[in-house]
Amino acid sequence: MTVYVDDMRAPFGQMIMCHMAADTTEELLEMADKIGVQQKWIQKQGTKYEHFDISLGKKELAIQNGAVLVTRKELVKWMRLR
Repeated sequence: MTVYVDDMRAPFGQMIMCHMAADTTEELLEMADKIGVQQKWIQKQGTKYEHFDISLGKKELAIQNGAVLVTRKELVKWMRLR
């Protein structure tokens, strides 16, 4: 089982955001807790497109905690095939 972060760089206020998704909801929520992202910010919960938008700082924390870096294109393709 894996958590993924992508290479998207979308501005949101003063932050730059990317996506974080996982093979399971449990893994996704566990990683959110590890990196300090509130679970209430989950998007599209319960669908194959379930994910968090996270800042680049949180992305680095996720990678340090075992998340795999993928391209945005790879992440979208993976989500569609789930």
